Amino acid sequence: MRILIADKFQQKGIDDLKALGAQVAYEPDVTAETLPALVEKHDPDVLVVRSTKVKPPAFELAKRLTLVVRAGAGVDNIDVPAASARGISVANCPGKNSIAVAELVWGLILACDRRIPDQTIDLRAGAWNKKEYSKARGLYGRTLGVIGVGQIAREVIGRARAFGMRVVAWSRSLTDEAADAMGVERRASPVDVARESDVVSINVAATDQTRQLVNAPFIDALKPGAVLINTSRGTVVDEKALLKAIKEKNVRAGLDVYENEPGGASASGAFKSELASSPGVVGTHHIGASTDQAQDAIAAEAVRIIKVYKETGEVPNIVNQCAKSPATRMLVVRHLNRPGVLAHVIGEIGKADINIEEMENVIYQGAEAACAKIRLDGEPPESVLQKIRDGSKNVLSVDLTAIE
Repeated sequence: MRILIADKFQQKGIDDLKALGAQVAYEPDVTAETLPALVEKHDPDVLVVRSTKVKPPAFELAKRLTLVVRAGAGVDNIDVPAASARGISVANCPGKNSIAVAELVWGLILACDRRIPDQTIDLRAGAWNKKEYSKARGLYGRTLGVIGVGQIAREVIGRARAFGMRVVAWSRSLTDEAADAMGVERRASPVDVARESDVVSINVAATDQTRQLVNAPFIDALKPGAVLINTSRGTVVDEKALLKAIKEKNVRAGLDVYENEPGGASASGAFKSELASSPGVVGTHHIGASTDQAQDAIAAEAVRIIKVYKETGEVPNIVNQCAKSPATRMLVVRHLNRPGVLAHVIGEIGKADINIEEMENVIYQGAEAACAKIRLDGEPPESVLQKIRDGSKNVLSVDLTAIE
């Protein structure tokens, strides 16, 4: 197996992949533009990335590639439809950076409340201004709003209890029962959370459904002086609306992500953003998951995914498997475990111009017999079923049922 790691990656993870017998190429300084040439050069079976963007040209030049592993929680830097169109699996490592991101969330909350960066700037410039900075509101007894209740949000919520904060939350999937179990109060909409909160933490994945989820109505609902924390993705927030609220309502923001931020784990250089440079923003450089602990855990999970895939063909944490097969019929063929049986069955199905959507062949103890479960996108006529039954002496039975 050939593996191309096109991003920063822990050395132990590289060593563990080599221990699996894999041929590993490590290219940590890669961009979306240089990746396709590296894919063509190394011709990998597996591609591993963190922040590097994987666009259609990389897939188009890939001959052997069958799996892309995102060494992180999201997959928004990977063109998943392009991968799916070429039959390439995409997997990620959810939950492994949760504690690291939650720690940064609380660092940003405290930095916004106590204006720690501004104080540091003044001190470094030789200015003492205790009167100006003795105006923090404090967190105890105030309300934290959480948008999204995945693993990162749960870590954020757990730490809110230590600060004595009440928590209100919204997620499309959140029920009253789940909210009670989490110790939070469910709200019916993001705007309801914004209206009630002194601090709001955004913890959702970047999808079409979450693009500008934090929009003008949400931001207009924030209290004057409220704090907005975003460690998810820049596309989730309407940056113009947020900048307006910072200027007009004294809203403060703690941001780790930005809509037009540079890509790649090692990206550096100029970055022009009116929002990021605003005095009302405490900003970091998309480093929420960038702790040694988190990266060790993510690397170990990436290795696990590849190991399972190498040994079984299964892909843990796959994100682009069809949620519901278009199959309408299940063909069950019990047969002797002999060469050519499945070729015969598949051949007859193909002649009938019926597509196989999924197939599983279970071998029984002793390896004398097996059962093929074949999901089809249409109903084969009885004549085809009869050809399957009669065309091989090794076919034991043929049954067809509808799939609900």
